[in-house]
Amino acid sequence: MSPSDSTAPAAPLPADLVASAVAALARADALLVTAGAGLGVDSGLPDFRGTDGFWRAYPALRHERFEFHEIASPQAFRAHPQLAWGFYGHRLSLYRSTVPHAGFAILRRWIDAMPNGGFVLTSNVDGQFQAAGFDPARIVEIHGSIHALQCLRPCSDQTWDAASFVPDVDEAACRLVGAPPRCPRCGGLARPNILMFGDSGWLGARYDAQERALNDWLARAGRVAVVEIGAGTAIPTVRLSSERLGADVIRINAREAHARRADAIGLKGGALATLTALDAAWRRE
Repeated sequence: MSPSDSTAPAAPLPADLVASAVAALARADALLVTAGAGLGVDSGLPDFRGTDGFWRAYPALRHERFEFHEIASPQAFRAHPQLAWGFYGHRLSLYRSTVPHAGFAILRRWIDAMPNGGFVLTSNVDGQFQAAGFDPARIVEIHGSIHALQCLRPCSDQTWDAASFVPDVDEAACRLVGAPPRCPRCGGLARPNILMFGDSGWLGARYDAQERALNDWLARAGRVAVVEIGAGTAIPTVRLSSERLGADVIRINAREAHARRADAIGLKGGALATLTALDAAWRRE
């Protein structure tokens, strides 16, 4: 999928929905931003939508007949470590070099305007919120982070920063060139601290601490507005998290803007264009 697919709303945003969204933001004491892979498309990041979309981003894995759920698994690291680290090493380098689009700055400004600030909950593992200057202590990464590593076995509950690992990847073959990272405790193969498919070995203590911080904040946040961006239905964790609070929900999605709750505000469009339009409308108030 090309980034341009998400740079504009599919159609002009309905004025009544824009007005409702602005009103929800204006009456809120705090803002919870929830985000899925669709948020990063305007920064040039792939969203792996469907098998064909995944293989367009990683054609070497089409040749190897690996689908996303197969390469994104602990078993892939056990059976094909150079290939698995080729996939994740390329993503790590991509995320490190990607500049977050201007929509992130809009979200930061909205949080700063709230009396009780804001929090982020995301299924993205890319670290783009941190790169955009959001407070790391107010980010929940429900699937972990590619910027942290853990032992594949795992031999302990230790995780560590991936900053010292600079992957050299043969992109044509999607294979790591050279040695993969190793566990500093047992010397075994390391993997990203990401919740994968069929994953019983993910070390989730980091996420657990983030979730506790979110719940503590929610207890004193007052009236919360939720702005959800680019969260799909295939793995609906983010969408369910957005809806469970009973708060005002503004759902921005290029394809799946519908909501189960009748009072949710669904805006069909890409992240950057829709955030820009809402920001302009709020500034006019």
